[in-house]
Amino acid sequence: MKFISWNIDSLNAALTGNSARALLTQKVLNTLIEHNPEVIAFQETKLPSGGPSKKHFKILKDRFPDYKIVWNSSVEPARKGYAGTMFLYKKNLKPSVSYPIIGAPDTLDAEGRIITLEFADFYLTQVYTPNAGEGLKRLKERQLWDIKYADYLVHLDEKKCVIAAGDFNVAHKEIDLAHPNNNRRSAGFTDEERQGFTNLLAKGFTDTFRHLHGDIEGVYSWWAQRAKTSKINNSGWRIDYWLVSDRMAEKVIKSEMIDSGPRQDHTPILMEICTRK
Repeated sequence: MKFISWNIDSLNAALTGNSARALLTQKVLNTLIEHNPEVIAFQETKLPSGGPSKKHFKILKDRFPDYKIVWNSSVEPARKGYAGTMFLYKKNLKPSVSYPIIGAPDTLDAEGRIITLEFADFYLTQVYTPNAGEGLKRLKERQLWDIKYADYLVHLDEKKCVIAAGDFNVAHKEIDLAHPNNNRRSAGFTDEERQGFTNLLAKGFTDTFRHLHGDIEGVYSWWAQRAKTSKINNSGWRIDYWLVSDRMAEKVIKSEMIDSGPRQDHTPILMEICTRK
């Protein structure tokens, strides 16, 4: 099976916008369609609490006619039009869908950050991990989130294998970003966040990109929009991941980034896995 995950940074802008950036995003959407994955996971959809509008649905169904759509949006008391996740999965698939509450602090559980699809032999779950924020103002909440989220994956893993995708908002090791020495206390590369990810992996999960590609350097999934030359110079971070239960690791065939051309911010990530017994 082939899966794609992408922090799209506003689904509304991607579907209805006509700016230069929106056009670049739409080209990337076309690329995803060409890959013909069984499942697509979107993070940071930024949709209203009620989910996609009629216009959004029409565009999505026109672009992805073979897929069903489920979503999780930010609801009160959390900010409106914030965070959010969405799955598109092939109509021939029949997963059970859940929207987990993990006991996260503040409004994090209300921000639409997780959706889980349960299949016969595995769980496929996606996450949009909260950012520690400017000045690390949300670092304590982020640390608690990391603990609660790891416990959630372990709970799933006790029942059947887990595939977890998304924007984890952390560059795990120095080779996962271009300029580690300049970012020691930057959100996404603090010792606390990196340790949280280490703790997650230690509970029985494999970073599939590193599993297949070893210590390859210079391969990233995010380039800052504020720095106009970040992608040209490949000054990026690898903060988007496909994780699997350790016992599934040898079934992973591909784990790689999808070329998003000149568009900065996140690039989609692809994983292909043999799910046959």
